[in-house]
Amino acid sequence: MSSERPSGPFRIGDRVQLTGPKGRMSTTTLREGGELHTHHGVLKHADLVGQPDGSVVANSGGHEYLALRPLLRDFVMSMPRGAAIVYPKDAAQILSQADIFPGAVVVEAGVGSGALSLWLLRAIGSEGRLISFERREDFAEVAKANVETFTGDAPENWDVVVGDLVEALPDAAAPASVDRVVLDMLAPWECIDVVADVLTPGGVVLCYVATATQLSRVAEYIRGTGLFTDPEASETMVRGWHVEGLAVRPDHRMVAHTGFLITARRLAPGAVPPDVKKRAAKTPTYGDADIEAWTPGAVGDRQITDKQLRKRVREAQKHAAGARQASGADAHAGTDEEA
Repeated sequence: MSSERPSGPFRIGDRVQLTGPKGRMSTTTLREGGELHTHHGVLKHADLVGQPDGSVVANSGGHEYLALRPLLRDFVMSMPRGAAIVYPKDAAQILSQADIFPGAVVVEAGVGSGALSLWLLRAIGSEGRLISFERREDFAEVAKANVETFTGDAPENWDVVVGDLVEALPDAAAPASVDRVVLDMLAPWECIDVVADVLTPGGVVLCYVATATQLSRVAEYIRGTGLFTDPEASETMVRGWHVEGLAVRPDHRMVAHTGFLITARRLAPGAVPPDVKKRAAKTPTYGDADIEAWTPGAVGDRQITDKQLRKRVREAQKHAAGARQASGADAHAGTDEEA
């Protein structure tokens, strides 16, 4: 990444989050001659360039705006989307439950709009490696542009593979060479066997699924392989609080269910946990009707139109171009200083 610390005065190409009258927020990319137009007036980008993070600037109508660089959680919630994103509350739990660590080799599928990729890249650091798989090339283009927008360049330790994980993973990773695998897809059980081949003993597989039927299917499949520890499942709900003087109460809105997380660890070859031996004699607790309910078609999938997606790709690539411009300006400034 171009900068481990996104700080210092605002520069051309920076994304800036502006909070104006009545707490309304706008996010803009600074550019030469750029302006932010609202019904309160015009704010020139030139008035922001060179100002420190956390500054307050006024527009042509005298209205003040607080200017801050977006946090990663802010960025992923406002960036162009090709596919639905992993929300920050779930991303935080994924990093924790999958135990993503600096230097880890991580496989991710699918990449979607790149939200989780950004969190994973930050967690593994420059010494780690992230291999992201995405079946749709247009989604992959949005994700790459979003990541480049936030980081300022294309991370050298990030590979984006357009294709099916089951077919492409054996060529991308050697057996027992991957520390962690994160599956965010409609039918993750289809990938468990190939994931087991590349995971190192003790490695973690984590699946992010939206519905209870998906959760049930992937849990039973993981158990049936005999290659993993018994899977553990959870969901995360976040409720904010209003705190002002003695007016302390829960917010009226909360981020409730977005998805389930289910994790398991790769066993050593030939290992059989003691509790599995006891359970082996039991018959399955599901039948043919349940299997029919587990099919991807029954689970459902939300679609985005081609026209909407083309617009998102253009928007994401425009932001990425601005980030490249800022990154190039930094590199040029560094050369001038050395000279």
